[in-house]
Amino acid sequence: MAGAASVLSDNSLLSHLDRCLYRLERLLALASGIAVFSIMILAVISVGGRNFFNQPVPGYVDWIEQIMPLIAFMGVAYTQRDGGHIRMDIVVSLLKGRSLWLVEFITTLVVLILMLLLVWGSWAHFERSFDWTAPMWSRDSTIDIGLPIWPAKILAPIAFAVLSLRLMLQLWGYGRAFLSGTEQPVAVPLIEDVATQAAREAAQLSGHDT
Repeated sequence: MAGAASVLSDNSLLSHLDRCLYRLERLLALASGIAVFSIMILAVISVGGRNFFNQPVPGYVDWIEQIMPLIAFMGVAYTQRDGGHIRMDIVVSLLKGRSLWLVEFITTLVVLILMLLLVWGSWAHFERSFDWTAPMWSRDSTIDIGLPIWPAKILAPIAFAVLSLRLMLQLWGYGRAFLSGTEQPVAVPLIEDVATQAAREAAQLSGHDT
């Protein structure tokens, strides 16, 4: 499974692009967190309105459908950058040096190809829903209160496109590491062992106490 990871930086162009993209990824992850919080607030208002005023939020399910893509997709690139996605490290942890970077390059390339296909497919799905000449620019809408669905549908290609950019940068990082043979490449998540994780947590706690 995935463990804690660290991402190194230096003054190279790759590292600069990594940090710039990371700022965008954090904003998208923040939007995802705000969406989670908004669903909690919406649920409280809806339940409270139903219990006390016999009037829940109109189109509650419709609003949930609109918000869910924010939660599902917006944080994927942020998690990829920090090495937080679930994966099996049993084999990878046994590799070192160029063999490790080659395996990481190949697996990242496979994921990138999949994500580019998903960008293409999800964008086509959005285009079928969007129409400049239709009311609210939408060919389809939610069942209850008629919200246009295209704003939710466009979130998937946006999130997948950002993830594709992240995967391209990681391919660059792994490729450069393979060619140079370095043990500490930049702009890619480096899996930390248990001792390093414990030392990091201890440093964070000690810093917080002081």
